[in-house]
Amino acid sequence: MKEKILFSWSGGKDSAFAFYEMQKNKNYETLALLTTVTEDYGRISMHGVREELLTKQAISLGVELYKVLISKNGSNQEYEEKMRSALEKFKSEGVESVGFGDIFLEELKKYREDKLFQVGMKGLFPIWKKDTSELASRFIDLGFKTVITCVDSKVIGKEFVGREFDRKFLSELPVGIDPCGERGEFHSFVYDGPIFREPVSCKKGEIVLRDERFWYCDLLDA
Repeated sequence: MKEKILFSWSGGKDSAFAFYEMQKNKNYETLALLTTVTEDYGRISMHGVREELLTKQAISLGVELYKVLISKNGSNQEYEEKMRSALEKFKSEGVESVGFGDIFLEELKKYREDKLFQVGMKGLFPIWKKDTSELASRFIDLGFKTVITCVDSKVIGKEFVGREFDRKFLSELPVGIDPCGERGEFHSFVYDGPIFREPVSCKKGEIVLRDERFWYCDLLDA
């Protein structure tokens, strides 16, 4: 009998790749996708993607979507309390594990594991410690289609936002930028690939600067 798990879903490439790897493991069945949404904006937190596109992703994946709504200027305490409430809900339904797309940030992994331990759950990290250059190449080779939705202007230029995550994109990244953006250099939205029943139709909108730091490319429902 398969173990039912919860999966931490950002809508971006790392969570998509990790989800793909989890699907290949016949011991697990994903009961729901857990996504943090900034309530005031109706967008995926940090990634800036509209809620309606997130919903279309989940439908195409064929998995229930569970949204944790946080306020735009919410404290870390608010985030942790709402996440704990969500985890306790699924724990009461028999879910004991949560999947993540983390790759090499040790402190983040430990933070997740500590919070899960507090509610009697454990983390699953299918792409942990994989070489990020190899991950990026394999992700593209598998046929995933992805657009860059956000870049951190402190480390990468505006010209990278709104672009497709492909080999040309990778070849033009500045020296020192992780190919998977694991340090937060950029965020993305996956709209097609082997895990989807059908492509998530979307089109690029305006590009705006937020918080005097992050360039966002607005994606619209096509």
